[in-house]
Amino acid sequence: MSSQPLKIIQNNQKQMPSNIEAEQALIGSVLVSNEIYDEISSIVDENKFFDPIHAKIFETISMLISKGLLANPITLKNHFENNEGLKELGGQEYLIKITKFSTSSTKQAIDYANIVHEMHVRRELIKISETVLNEASNNNKINSSGEELIQSAEKSLFELAERGHFSQSFMKFEKALTQTIEMAKKAFKNDEGIVGVPTGLTDLDARLGGMHKQDLIIIAGRPSMGKTALATNIAFHAAKNIEKKGLKSSVAFFSLEMSSEQLSTRILSEQSKIRSNDIRRGKVSEKEMEQFIETSKNIHDLPLFIDETPAITISAISNRSRRIKRLFGLDLIVVDYIQLMKSGTSRYDGRVQEISEITQGLKALAKELDVPVLALSQLSRAVEQRDDKKPQLADLRESGSIEQDADVVMFVYREAYYLERKEPTLGSIEHSEWQQKMDEISSLAEIMIGKQRHGPTGNIKVEFEAMYTKFKDLENK
Repeated sequence: MSSQPLKIIQNNQKQMPSNIEAEQALIGSVLVSNEIYDEISSIVDENKFFDPIHAKIFETISMLISKGLLANPITLKNHFENNEGLKELGGQEYLIKITKFSTSSTKQAIDYANIVHEMHVRRELIKISETVLNEASNNNKINSSGEELIQSAEKSLFELAERGHFSQSFMKFEKALTQTIEMAKKAFKNDEGIVGVPTGLTDLDARLGGMHKQDLIIIAGRPSMGKTALATNIAFHAAKNIEKKGLKSSVAFFSLEMSSEQLSTRILSEQSKIRSNDIRRGKVSEKEMEQFIETSKNIHDLPLFIDETPAITISAISNRSRRIKRLFGLDLIVVDYIQLMKSGTSRYDGRVQEISEITQGLKALAKELDVPVLALSQLSRAVEQRDDKKPQLADLRESGSIEQDADVVMFVYREAYYLERKEPTLGSIEHSEWQQKMDEISSLAEIMIGKQRHGPTGNIKVEFEAMYTKFKDLENK
């Protein structure tokens, strides 16, 4: 048997790119020296192999090594006693034979791994192109627009670029457990218990544990409550945190209501402590102007991308976010706000259905890109009809879909906003009492967590500096 040449599995799909010899050499190298596995495991996994037997062998090797066990032809024997595919190749003898193709050079093993990965990518590209061709030429798919087909193709290509494969819906429980352990370790090492993207507000981060990957987070409120201000503060802090840690990543801010100039003015106002109104009207001193310019220099290289496209579609946000992540890395997506978005299709009878598709799309995007998506939402006028103006989940406009799809729903509430509009006659006793109350609450705001899948709800008091549109921790709690 040993005199026979090494048998290579024949496959009818001869047109598909593959390099069986590289697969054999890679597996053989790992079987001879398990240390090599650590170096190549980030390049290939069992899904990258063309030969199904090689894929199974590598999967078993990975399992043994992850448990701290030795992986060699002898330890693998019991796992393949009844495997018909390996029997056709010579059984355990085949495992021994492929070790003859091994290398002790880690660099060479990495080269083999890169070849296996490259062949896999080419095969996946062929599959994607065939899928696109079939869908584009299918006359029965009249409900699918060209834009939807492009989005689907781009999504598949992005997944291939990011993870080396596409359309992988299932994850082994073992892998999911590993991810959970890594998350727990990260939280354990962090004294503040923040795993996700920090908001910059201590009590809010403590309650949320930061903004978690794959979460759809909603900030809702009535007009002038400070939704955009809070979102801008969070986006700036997240970008600043990326810059501070020297990470290759960024924050994407889709501003459907405000221009990029207006948004940057708010950020500069917050950081320079100069009123945004004064900045816009040019009513600043020479010293303030110097301070303003100096602040702009300090935050000039902030990894924050602003898209000011009005009435943007969910598909456009998805496509642009994918490009940003591919080119620059991505930690957070901010959308201001949901009700100004379009689904991109005209097949819905009402706005409720359209909003449902938008929120589902945002949640899907959070999962696909593995980042938190922070989206703003308006509240219905029902709040104004009640004596108690504090918002509730039922006050969300098109509330059903938003509440259902969101992992976290937060409300911004400022009592001073409503009290200010009830000012009594100047000089009256009531006015004195009113003024005292205003002095107490004018700079106070509440962030009310109405829903959180991962933790408790509750209210958090923060300070709001209206002149600088800035939320910050209370100095005296």
